[in-house]
Amino acid sequence: MKYYPIFLDIKDKDCLVVGGGAVGARKAVTLEKCGANVKVISDEFSLQFDDFKQTSIIIEKKKYDKKDLKGMFLVFATTNSADLNRQIKTDAALSNILCNVADAIDHSDFILPSIVDRGDLVLAVSTSGSSPAMAKEIRKDLEQQFGLEYTKMLHLMGSIRKRLLSLGHAPDEHKHVFYTLIEKGILKLIEAGDEIKINLILSDVLGKEYTYQDLVSSRSDE
Repeated sequence: MKYYPIFLDIKDKDCLVVGGGAVGARKAVTLEKCGANVKVISDEFSLQFDDFKQTSIIIEKKKYDKKDLKGMFLVFATTNSADLNRQIKTDAALSNILCNVADAIDHSDFILPSIVDRGDLVLAVSTSGSSPAMAKEIRKDLEQQFGLEYTKMLHLMGSIRKRLLSLGHAPDEHKHVFYTLIEKGILKLIEAGDEIKINLILSDVLGKEYTYQDLVSSRSDE
């Protein structure tokens, strides 16, 4: 295995995207979605960046300078110049900053997988760069297999876990609760939208004070 699989916490981390094209726009959007402080620099920007006014993404129209790397956690080189992308990668390496070079796997410190986003459930697919097209096909299959019911299920589980912890339960003490909920088929009930049966299971396993709507809404208000 060439790559080390990892899910990286980039919340509040400073990340730089160099390049104002469609690829740079996609990278910037994903980074912001994951909580990063995103800055994009380029001497020109594509139309995709017109929609960024409603985001926290910082856009600066300028030519790249290695000083732009100062303080950055991750860097993405997405310009249409192979020479400039290589220079960005070289500068990043000298500053011990991980760099991804668009469409240049051999010049990147890391590659990005094709992902299925289901809220707290994130499925990542990689072919180690051998075939991005195949990774996308596998992702499409997974999207069919793992529907939005998984988003709702994990939303519910997260709310239950938070409430139990607030009551002083140690994490190991309530593992059986989650296994029981899964074994009782609560996922299928969520998919079917059967809140009556969901509440019956919650009451049986946790107590009458636990209801589906209350648990879901309490986490949504955070």
